[in-house]
Amino acid sequence: MLDQADRFGRNELHALSERMDREEWWPDDSFRKIGESGFFGATISPEFGGAGMDLLSAGLVLQGFARWNHALALSYVAHDNLCANNIYRNGNDFQRRKYLPDLCAGRTVGALGLTEPGAGSDALGSMRTTARRDGNDYILNGGKIYITNGPVADVLLVYAKTDREKGPHGISAFIVEKHFPGFKVAQKLTKMGYRGSPTAELVFEDCRVPAENMVGEENRGVSIVMSGLDLERAMISPLCLGISERALELSVDYARTRQQFGKPIGSFQMVQSMLADMYVQVEAIRMLTYRTLAEAAPLEVGGGGRGDIHKLTAASVMFAAEGCHKVLDLAVQVHGGSGYIWESEINRLFRSNKLMEIGAGTTEVRKMIIAGELLKGASRHG
Repeated sequence: MLDQADRFGRNELHALSERMDREEWWPDDSFRKIGESGFFGATISPEFGGAGMDLLSAGLVLQGFARWNHALALSYVAHDNLCANNIYRNGNDFQRRKYLPDLCAGRTVGALGLTEPGAGSDALGSMRTTARRDGNDYILNGGKIYITNGPVADVLLVYAKTDREKGPHGISAFIVEKHFPGFKVAQKLTKMGYRGSPTAELVFEDCRVPAENMVGEENRGVSIVMSGLDLERAMISPLCLGISERALELSVDYARTRQQFGKPIGSFQMVQSMLADMYVQVEAIRMLTYRTLAEAAPLEVGGGGRGDIHKLTAASVMFAAEGCHKVLDLAVQVHGGSGYIWESEINRLFRSNKLMEIGAGTTEVRKMIIAGELLKGASRHG
């Protein structure tokens, strides 16, 4: 699986990455090619157009893609894991049959709408987007921000408050199509990294959504969010791994070929020390990433958001993001001046990393999750 994804990424995606970063360009046919090659829907049953595999397989695809085009890899995981897999795990048969075949084929682009302008780490408690019942529809009002794939998405899984009094336990999930009246992309956001993966602010102004598009039960969206976040965190780690692998490969190649003082810089022990540190970091990320994907793969619907898996997924993405940061910092150091030039591939990778320390819960939130679960365990056994 990893070899196939790596080959596809090298042959089909790598050539797109430089223009995507330079122009914030979105290649319209890329998802269709990914879908035709069978890489979407790894976690989704063949009955609905998927491949019928598991989360580890999806993680390997992501890792392979991230080596060659990390921006498309990010859009891939937002589409396949955050949108399609969430609909598969939590939707009913009508919703699965209506939306999943096109998502798995890459004919439509998916996104997840959770974060709001006034609510980052406290995404649930501070959620202001509302949904009220009106006959056979719900009327959505509010906004979402930093939404990956937002400018190009056809199908969005959106969270809104259906009962304000219940706080986080008054949230419901809805499938919104881009042509629904009252939905619009307010603005496309310009980013430091992952520039080819389009990000948007979304607005809902009396957006009319059919009641049949509610995913799960009313006011039960919190379990979808929490288990989905655990899977998302497990799936960010292979993104960091693929980027780290590519940075190490580029650095080793550069150290072999770059001449200083009449010999390759790889012959200097200072440079060798950096390469050795990078290798150890990459292998450590690999071990924790694979272990976490394997343990998260059989997670039951609503089974996340607590316990060992909640702690482990937070640990995995925290370690992978911080490790990737270290690898990329050393990679730019090995490359010297050429690594500081905007157009270089290593610079493109370096600018990407900070997002992984912020998205799907910041590093600080991950530490809170880990410590909270450890202390709960201590009180259970105390």
